[in-house]
Amino acid sequence: MKTMRPPRWGILLLLATAILFSIPMIWLVLSSLKPAEQLTEDPYSLLPASWQWNNFSDALDSMPYLVYLTNSLLLCAGTVVGSVLSCSLVAYGFARLRWRGRRLLFGILVATMLLPWHVTMIPRFLLFRELGWYNHLTALIAPTFLGDAFFIFLLRQFFLSIPEELSEAARIDGLGEWGIFWKIILPLSKPALATVALFQFIATWNDFGGPLLYLNDPSRFPLAYGLEQFVSSYSDQTHLLMAAAVLFTLPVIVLFLFTQRTFLRGISTAGLKQ
Repeated sequence: MKTMRPPRWGILLLLATAILFSIPMIWLVLSSLKPAEQLTEDPYSLLPASWQWNNFSDALDSMPYLVYLTNSLLLCAGTVVGSVLSCSLVAYGFARLRWRGRRLLFGILVATMLLPWHVTMIPRFLLFRELGWYNHLTALIAPTFLGDAFFIFLLRQFFLSIPEELSEAARIDGLGEWGIFWKIILPLSKPALATVALFQFIATWNDFGGPLLYLNDPSRFPLAYGLEQFVSSYSDQTHLLMAAAVLFTLPVIVLFLFTQRTFLRGISTAGLKQ
């Protein structure tokens, strides 16, 4: 069986589109290497008049980057674990178990995606303050252990695509639902789990509203909030702002380059079966 290759014009169109969408990132990287006076006098020039690699070291010296980076990594690790664990458990219950009211409850769960974050912002803040979580990273990590409607929906659709015969064979061999979940469903769901992990990582990495609401100690600021403080302090030094933006974006780009195959596979197979 011959594999169909995309037409040449399709490849050229995709290449042109990729270049077009890459222009802002290319301009950002090149601007981070320009002298300060060039960004002021000729901000639309593409190439630096002289390559200022020291812009990155100056940006690092101007803010506690390692502190912000450590906090962001701690937040990302905690939220990724919380989302993958809680959402996979709930999705398994909706996809593989039969119980009364399952469809109704799943519909209500999906409907909660219509609620904006601002609706629950104040009640959640009051609750976390009473629990003593204000100004602690726990306030940003704990909610992910209660599940997310979109991730539950995504994993449920993927679990439905796994043949039911595998679970039946496992039950005949004596495995319970917990064993089926850990030994069969999860190993077969690595692409979908990786997709959830990547989505949650990026959402936590870019989160500004959560740290703004729950944190007031600079030693606990993640990169997103720390970068905003940096912008407020160095708004007139564009070359440092560009360098700081590159340092903020680089870890996410590297992560995606290493996980893009698994991520794309999870996206393409998550909705195969209704």
